Amino acid sequence: MKAKNKVLSIILIAILLLTSGCGKNDYLVDNEGRMITNSETGQSVRKDILCKPQENSELYRIYEEHNDELDVKLEDLPTCKDFSLTTNKYKGLWQLLLVRPIALVILKFGFLVNNFGISVMVVGLLIRLIMLPLSLKSMRQSQTLQKAQPEIARIEKKYANKTDNASMMAKSQEMMMVYQKYKINPVSGCLGALLQIPLFFAFLDAINKVPAIFEGSLFGMQLGTTPWKGISQGQYIYIILIFLIIVTTYASFKNSMNSTSSGNDEMMKQMSFMFKFMIISISIASFNLPTAIAFYWIVTNGFAVVQNYIIKKILANEKHKEHKIFNIKVKNKKERR
Repeated sequence: MKAKNKVLSIILIAILLLTSGCGKNDYLVDNEGRMITNSETGQSVRKDILCKPQENSELYRIYEEHNDELDVKLEDLPTCKDFSLTTNKYKGLWQLLLVRPIALVILKFGFLVNNFGISVMVVGLLIRLIMLPLSLKSMRQSQTLQKAQPEIARIEKKYANKTDNASMMAKSQEMMMVYQKYKINPVSGCLGALLQIPLFFAFLDAINKVPAIFEGSLFGMQLGTTPWKGISQGQYIYIILIFLIIVTTYASFKNSMNSTSSGNDEMMKQMSFMFKFMIISISIASFNLPTAIAFYWIVTNGFAVVQNYIIKKILANEKHKEHKIFNIKVKNKKERR
């Protein structure tokens, strides 16, 4: 199990590095190598945008000054309303298969409802709904793993101080027998989490590359403005945004930890450390993320809490039905005797 955890950690880190698309080379920099920011919003300015910002805006002026540094020159970019999957060049399959389709859906729905803040949240929720069957499967695996945990712990204890090849092979075989007994598939249990990571970063990448999203507003907050910039300008409503990010992140992660509890003390300590680290990291990062991304984060985390509650109810009902069927079978056997 320890080896499996290490492998999964390596896979997750690799996915983060390969899919985040947030290196310094993606942003405009000044002569001293510092990222250029929009003085009105505090947002770092990307050079790989997919469509034009509004003319006469601060963002448009920045892009005019640095036109030669853009991946696609300003005059060759479509307006955000005219953006399509085949517009201009793209960087590889990551852009073609994930980033551009997500950007297109956000744009189309945003123009339909006349608000890109609402569009970002709705599309984020749709992605969560698409992932719902995998989340349900993952939680089923987690519950099954809890049933198998006493046997897994016994095997771990049995081979705790044995490192020879024969013992390791015997341990693997015994573990495999437990997995087969309880019909546990470690890969399928992690599939949902593994798929959510690239989807999350593709969504983030799509938001960052569409100027139209950051030019709108929702609930009195400008979607391109970072909470830090808003607070520094005396707009204290952004404090509420930070508070909601922290609360929903905490609730989502806490709920996830409780759902995946395995009874393994060492694993729970690792999860607890990661939980605290992620809460602190996200809380700090949220001050410098555009408000559009903050809205997405709040809504999808809130949905995750509700989703886990519903899934728990579904699994509890399934367990109750199984227990009821088992009791009926036992009763029928007794009556036959």
